[in-house]
Amino acid sequence: MKYSLLPFAAFALVMSQSCKNKSDSETAQKSYFDVSGMDTSVKPGDNFYEYVNGTWLKNSKIPDDQSAWGSFYTLYQENLNKLKGLLEEAAASKSEKGSLEQKVGDYYASGMDTLTIEKLGAEPLKPALAKIDAVTDHNSLMKLVGKFAASGEDYLIGYYVGADDKNSAMNILTMYQSGLTLPEKEYYTRTDSATEASRLAMKKHITDLFVLCGEEKTIAEKNAGIILALETEMAKSHRSPVELRNPQLNYNKMPVAELQKRSPNINWKELFGAIGISTDSVNVGQPAYYESLSKLLVSQPISAWKTKLKYDYISTNANLLSKAFITANFEFDRVFSGQKKQSSRWKKMVSRVDGGLGELLGQLYVKKYFNDTAKQRMDELVNNLQKAFAARIQQLDWMSPETKEKAMTKLNSFMKKIGYPNKWKNFDDVSIDRTNFFANALSVRMHHQKEELAKINKPVDRTEWGMSPPTVNAYYNPSNNEIVFPAGILQFPFFDANADDAINYGAIGMVIGHEMTHGFDDQGSQYDHQGNMVNWWTKEDGEKFKTKTTGLVDLYSSYTILDNLHVKGDLTLGENIADVGGLAIAYDAFKMTKQGQDTTKIDGFTPDQRFFLGYAQVWRMKSRDENLRSRITTDPHSPEMYRVNGPASNFDPFYIAFGVKEGDKMYIAPDKRAKIW
Repeated sequence: MKYSLLPFAAFALVMSQSCKNKSDSETAQKSYFDVSGMDTSVKPGDNFYEYVNGTWLKNSKIPDDQSAWGSFYTLYQENLNKLKGLLEEAAASKSEKGSLEQKVGDYYASGMDTLTIEKLGAEPLKPALAKIDAVTDHNSLMKLVGKFAASGEDYLIGYYVGADDKNSAMNILTMYQSGLTLPEKEYYTRTDSATEASRLAMKKHITDLFVLCGEEKTIAEKNAGIILALETEMAKSHRSPVELRNPQLNYNKMPVAELQKRSPNINWKELFGAIGISTDSVNVGQPAYYESLSKLLVSQPISAWKTKLKYDYISTNANLLSKAFITANFEFDRVFSGQKKQSSRWKKMVSRVDGGLGELLGQLYVKKYFNDTAKQRMDELVNNLQKAFAARIQQLDWMSPETKEKAMTKLNSFMKKIGYPNKWKNFDDVSIDRTNFFANALSVRMHHQKEELAKINKPVDRTEWGMSPPTVNAYYNPSNNEIVFPAGILQFPFFDANADDAINYGAIGMVIGHEMTHGFDDQGSQYDHQGNMVNWWTKEDGEKFKTKTTGLVDLYSSYTILDNLHVKGDLTLGENIADVGGLAIAYDAFKMTKQGQDTTKIDGFTPDQRFFLGYAQVWRMKSRDENLRSRITTDPHSPEMYRVNGPASNFDPFYIAFGVKEGDKMYIAPDKRAKIW
């Protein structure tokens, strides 16, 4: 379980900047704050996000192949271009077979060989589809599901290997709910027009994929109805996104024999044997799903399950096939993203190589684009943020000395990972053939599957990273009690070694504080300094903390987007706590610097004002309506405007810096402001 600054898949497809955007970026970087993007007709105390970004929001255009556009996207695009250069250089080299350059270069080249891919059409799918056709009952179905899983393709069952929440030094196999095509359970039952449209789009998607595989359209349409009906039944047992945020509820460690008793129609010994799993116990995150799946396996026709498994297999692998398959996937995805056209092929392949061979490509990336100066400056920033957080904990007026001592122990135990891993993963078992893209993708999948399964019931490797070095993101992992900042995010507008402290602390400083605060949000606070899910709070302090978080839930639930669509304060609570805390901690750390104690203006703004301006500039984002509607239902992060205005409206120094007074729209009475950390 990791809590990232942004959803992990936020930047799967990112379009190149126009010349105008590039020019704007260069202009902004000269002073490290883009004054031209401001809308000074808006009072800072009415809508600080609009004040800082309003003109940019009015004038910017979301590229047709994007669901949103802004700071993260432009930085990610710069990284894509850098990675493209590295991959093209590797692909053109005469590297030794088995070298990292050969593997990443030939993987990229095989994916760019669209002529060969087009000729193959649906051919690569046929062997597996024939195996599904040969299934005769639910036992042979699940055995085949296990064989698929052995090669890294998970259908009907979901699982991962990670630290045991109550024994963080050891890895455990964790099962989780699976099997749905739509984003979450309510998409199968809600009756609003947007949700109904998503179900129609799902049926069309299923139909299109079956037709591409040679099925008659009438049969394909019938298949679509069967699958939607089956998934609607499966969705009934799923927990909601809010329920999935409860780590206590999702910890159900049990012997495999108990899992077998609860779901008797799944032969777990045979299934695990087919996958290659050897274990006596497992954590079943959502037991109701597997209990329901067991019943549905025998109550629903085997023909329906075979149809469902075929669809899952085809849709999972569609992006490895010809243009028609890729287009079918895109047409379905755009219902939730709002993208108008597909991303360029090379961008998809850069993302695929980074996603599959990230620590090979990452070695080339950090060698060329990440230097020791940036790492040293980040070390300094992180240490200052840690000192600031420690001071805030000691000054809390609502927490007892007993709990403070344990909070300090946890804070001082943070493992800090910056830039890239100290040791790189081994990919010797990955075989890459420049002429066979489909086989290459399967080889990469198989590698990751073997790597995961080998960890079961073994000690946790705390040096392992959950993101590749070029990733434009960051995360906190409660089981390791670690904060991780890949090299990719350590660039402007988040960080620049030459920028003034106000900008760096408002941008990357807030990111650091955000990840640190995740260790003490409503979820992270349930884990101790060693990453074990144990209660280290006194009863009274725990109740006070819960009361304070309730106020934050209410505040964010009052925020709306689009047609009065409310932010889900309970779904976004953890990220909101991290945003509010992160801003406060970053500000305190900034005040430790020379500029933070000065009053010299830059571009007419005081150091404190520049701190808040730099913070708000980072969250500059413009999203399509479809993207926002999907996010509001499933994303634990609040919309960007409220990631700025929410924390700022709860922070006293912001009021002072911009003269915010009662009557301003963002004004919250001092005694009502959320002051948790």
